[in-house]
Amino acid sequence: MRLRNPLLALFFVSLAVAYPASAGSISSTGTLSSSTDFHTLDFTIGAGSEFVTIQSWGFGGGVNAAGNTIAAGGFDPFIGLFRGVGSSAHIISFMGQTFGTSDLLSNFGSFSGCPPAGTVNLGGAVCGDVTMKLMLGPGIYTIVLSDAAYIPNAIFDNGTLGQGFSDFTGGGFQTCNTTDAGTTCATDTANWAFDLTTSPAPVTPEPSTLILFGSGFLGLLKMRRRRS
Repeated sequence: MRLRNPLLALFFVSLAVAYPASAGSISSTGTLSSSTDFHTLDFTIGAGSEFVTIQSWGFGGGVNAAGNTIAAGGFDPFIGLFRGVGSSAHIISFMGQTFGTSDLLSNFGSFSGCPPAGTVNLGGAVCGDVTMKLMLGPGIYTIVLSDAAYIPNAIFDNGTLGQGFSDFTGGGFQTCNTTDAGTTCATDTANWAFDLTTSPAPVTPEPSTLILFGSGFLGLLKMRRRRS
């Protein structure tokens, strides 16, 4: 599949809303217009640090933080976390690893979101949802959600949103899983859902609250799945 590297105008920034990140949760749902559409959510961390969790639900379904049941069958998402807003927003990274993932990327094992999200049977249980946990200091941040195969170029070089996206979708949301028994596909809907949950950071962070990453840096096209 041929790599495309469009530079985006990022007009969505003028429509973005900044949410105060006091202790609590924001549950967001919606529908993308196409496999190359994307959604952003801006939020603010005030004085002090916050422990932040981002959990997607659209692929495997589950009960979100608002107590609503999210149906399975949506696309498997890319989730990325950036500091700042607009084209200059910079993806958050730590020791060469990046807080951006989808189940096509080699770091997905560190951010796999099942449970609490469900799995989908595609010749076996497949997890496509994301759980992302980290400490954040004061500032404004942007969550980017897109199709798993529509990936911000920032993750490849710890860059910015202004670098645009690479499109590996093949023009649709279809998800396929290849096993020894063959290839099983699902035709995903364009629906998405995720929670942003924040809470005050502990005075002395426990090791379990520190940033966790998988080994290897974003080897694209981890072909457990194929895109048709």
